[in-house]
Amino acid sequence: MTNLLEDHDFESAAHILDCDVAAIKAVAEVESRGNGFLEDGRAKILFEGHIFYKYTKGAYKDSHPTICYYPWTKKFYQGGTKEYDRLEEAEILNKSAARMSVSYGKFQVMGFNFAICGFSSIDEFYDAIQKDEKAHLEAFCEYLKHNRLDDALRRHQWSTFAKGYNGAEYWKNNYDKKLAQAYEKHCSDDSIHI
Repeated sequence: MTNLLEDHDFESAAHILDCDVAAIKAVAEVESRGNGFLEDGRAKILFEGHIFYKYTKGAYKDSHPTICYYPWTKKFYQGGTKEYDRLEEAEILNKSAARMSVSYGKFQVMGFNFAICGFSSIDEFYDAIQKDEKAHLEAFCEYLKHNRLDDALRRHQWSTFAKGYNGAEYWKNNYDKKLAQAYEKHCSDDSIHI
């Protein structure tokens, strides 16, 4: 059984980021519906073929067009455990590029961020993410601090946070609005403010 986050973990992270617990829970809800693991015990993932294209310089775009393509598209997403099928197909071609091309866990942090999240290799990051949600939360905190997104989270500047965390086209999926709604929900669920 995987180790899930408890209230004190969120409280510790809120202290580290100098923000409220509800803001962190809002990101988790929008990114992974609040759960970092699949029913089979593996971390939730989403394989991004445009990132695999980048890290392999498009080497497999003709032979493997559903996992190596440019530009970004969601048409090849399979969801759930089938994302591991896509990852495994890519790992056969280039393991490290494949693992860097995935967003992971409760906060869907991209694998290519392993170093700024405090890991010495993509494999170390991958192994930690598969163990427990505390690793997901620690990676999230390090990512935010490194990219200076903690202030936007602290101030509930959802558009600024969304652009930095999810990319310039965040608005196409109403990412900022979803964060704001999730935040309001979690504020009413618990009023823990650090």
